[in-house]
Amino acid sequence: MAKNGGARQIKRMRNEVLVALKMLYPAALQGDQLLRTLLAIWPQLEWDQLKKDLAYLCDKGYVQRIISASEADERMTPWRKRWFRLTSSGVEIADHCIEDKALEI
Repeated sequence: MAKNGGARQIKRMRNEVLVALKMLYPAALQGDQLLRTLLAIWPQLEWDQLKKDLAYLCDKGYVQRIISASEADERMTPWRKRWFRLTSSGVEIADHCIEDKALEI
């Protein structure tokens, strides 16, 4: 895959993550459920790629990890079992109210 095509695919994937979480806003979605939702669009999607995208979106402040009271140690919870929710900044990005060059297609 060309370098430009790969970057474009990553941006599309991150935008789809935001759109999927926006449908449930302000509720949260578990990582495994998010993966299954996105597999309908990208059947070749692998968990490792989604994990990177979620980490990126969390670092940017568009997605927030929700830690449940039942988690003894949040660092030990597998990524597939973690809950994620869109932040208000993430809603603005998903609605295209504000722009982020790293997410523009």
